Amino acid sequence: MRKVLLFGGVLLSAVLIWFTASNYQSARPIAEENLRGLALSLTSAIENIAIHDPTLQNLGTFKSQDIAFFALIDRKGLYRFHTNSDLIGTPIQGVLPLPTLQDGTTSYERINLRTGEIAFEFNAPIYLSGETLVLRLTLHTYRADTVIRRAELNMIVLLCLLAAGWVLALALYRFTWREEQRKLEMAHRESLAQLGEVGAMLAHEIRNPLSGIKGYAQVIEKKPQDERNSGFAHRIVSETLRLETLVSDLLSYAKSDRESMLTLNLSAVVSHVVALLQPEAEQLNIKFICEFTENILIYSNQDRLSQVLLNVVKNAIQSISESGSIKITSSVDGKYALVKVSDTGQGISMEDLPRIFEPFYTTKARGTGLGLALCKKIVEEHGGKITVQSSVGEGTTVSISIPIRQSRSKK
Repeated sequence: MRKVLLFGGVLLSAVLIWFTASNYQSARPIAEENLRGLALSLTSAIENIAIHDPTLQNLGTFKSQDIAFFALIDRKGLYRFHTNSDLIGTPIQGVLPLPTLQDGTTSYERINLRTGEIAFEFNAPIYLSGETLVLRLTLHTYRADTVIRRAELNMIVLLCLLAAGWVLALALYRFTWREEQRKLEMAHRESLAQLGEVGAMLAHEIRNPLSGIKGYAQVIEKKPQDERNSGFAHRIVSETLRLETLVSDLLSYAKSDRESMLTLNLSAVVSHVVALLQPEAEQLNIKFICEFTENILIYSNQDRLSQVLLNVVKNAIQSISESGSIKITSSVDGKYALVKVSDTGQGISMEDLPRIFEPFYTTKARGTGLGLALCKKIVEEHGGKITVQSSVGEGTTVSISIPIRQSRSKK
């Protein structure tokens, strides 16, 4: 994104600079053309006065704020008329423009006056009865050069604005870069802190079973013929299975099986999970109440989704101390398939409810604390959401929503 913005800024700056430079370069030809057009208009007016007044006296009254001075020159190189009357009849200063007299061509150039001013000198033929004179018209350029000065000012202002913009952009870039570095550093520190916390919890979870295994093994080692060894061996196996469960949960929490997702019938997956846990529920006098909407098709990994449902339903079974019921429903809610598991168990306290999805957080004496955290991770991998509502003494409802691949409802 930054590279795109940088490229866009450079491109925009280049276009603006090119436009301004082009405008400045075209300003001088425009000014010259304006001066030439003004000179032709004034020449026409002067010629008209000279034709109607062969004595040329009326030319002395011809005024214009753009004229510095003008003169009429004959073929001998003498001033027949000059706005400075003292120069009338004197030889011209400079070279006689013969091409103007011979061919009737016009010529113009910028000259430096003795006052230091840069003026526009225009030579054009004036045709009077019986002779041709040269009109040397010298004009002030400050009005025509307004175009040039405005173009120069525009270019300076634009360059200053671009420079200021780039300075601000670089300052903003530096600020955002430093802010990102600070956030990365903070995230790194938080990751280290979380890693330390997870490591401490994991060490605690592993240490307890290992201590039991070690103690029971030492007893068996000292008294190999003791009749209690059978019970100790059973406990060793139990603690080993507990460690194996913890490792399996950790591996499940770390992996992702997005590539092995298939189109599944949600109700069939839920029914399979219910069938697996039915014997355990019957032993505890827990009744399953199932209400399924058929043919809800989702895009899912069957093993991972079954793992979520097994964890949720097992938690519901474990929350019921005596006989009770668990209601499991599947339905369609807009673009999502919705599975709800509601139990009549002991519920979750308001203090524990916000933390139930945290890894290694558990209220069970022998739990790993990864069950609901793993469920949340798997559901979010499916693009869904898992929520829990609970009241102490009334029960808990877990809602799982997953995007629908295709839905056809049948009752």
